[in-house]
Amino acid sequence: MYIIVVHSHVQAEHVERFRELTIQNAVASRSEEGCVRFDILQQAEDPTQFTFIEIFKSKEDGKGHLETDHFKKWFAEAVPLMAEPRTRVIYEDVALT
Repeated sequence: MYIIVVHSHVQAEHVERFRELTIQNAVASRSEEGCVRFDILQQAEDPTQFTFIEIFKSKEDGKGHLETDHFKKWFAEAVPLMAEPRTRVIYEDVALT
């Protein structure tokens, strides 16, 4: 598994638009062949903070996600709404048998 955790801090005045764009991207991403899971979390105490948990079957599937039309649209429209650059951390599942 190829697991990506992304943290995004959004400008307060753009939270609703960011949510819309992000939900559209998540729905489309879940239909990708190599996508196992694609969750979007919004922090309860600070709604400008979002965490994405993206799980793909392989590194190649994760990289392929970046080439999809829905990701490119999200990137072009959502990134300018952020208060600061997003951060990403790559994980491996150590519990797989």
